[in-house]
Amino acid sequence: MRRGFFICLVAAVLVAADPASAKIEIQRGMAGLELRMTKAQVRAKLGTPTKVRTGKNDFGPFTEFRYPRVIVLFQNSPRATAFRTFSRLERTARGIGVGSTEAEVKTRVPHVTCRTESAFRHCFVGKFLPGHVVTDFHVRLGKVTSAVVGYVVD
Repeated sequence: MRRGFFICLVAAVLVAADPASAKIEIQRGMAGLELRMTKAQVRAKLGTPTKVRTGKNDFGPFTEFRYPRVIVLFQNSPRATAFRTFSRLERTARGIGVGSTEAEVKTRVPHVTCRTESAFRHCFVGKFLPGHVVTDFHVRLGKVTSAVVGYVVD
C-alpha cells in the first residue's frame, strides 16, 4: 500500500513540475515565461505568486513576483523585464543550471563569456548595454548558484 502511494506521489510531483516549462531559454525566458509578458500572462502561466514585493530602486519603481522556482521582475514596466532562479529544476536545453560547473557552462552554452567583476564570477551571453538582453550564470566556488535572463537597465 505504501509503495503504491509513493509511486502516485512521485507521479504527481513529476506532473506538477512540468518539465517542458522547467527550462532556461537563453536570451528569451525561464520557467515557461518569456520576457515582456504582462503580469496577467505570468499569473495565467504560473498562478498566484507566493509573495509579491513592490518598491523603488535606482532604476525606478518595481514589482517582483516570487514563485518557488523563479523570481519575476517588472522593473519600471508592466511587462516582465527579468527572471532569476536559484532552483536546480530550471535548466537549459543542454542541461545547464544551478549546480552546473563553470566548465560545463563553457562547453554547453554557445557564445558564453566568463569573467570576474567586482569580486563575483559570472558567465554570460549578450552585452551589458542598456536595452540588451543578457543571460547571466552567477558562479561561486566553480559552480552556478543562480541564473538570470533579463534586460540590461543601466
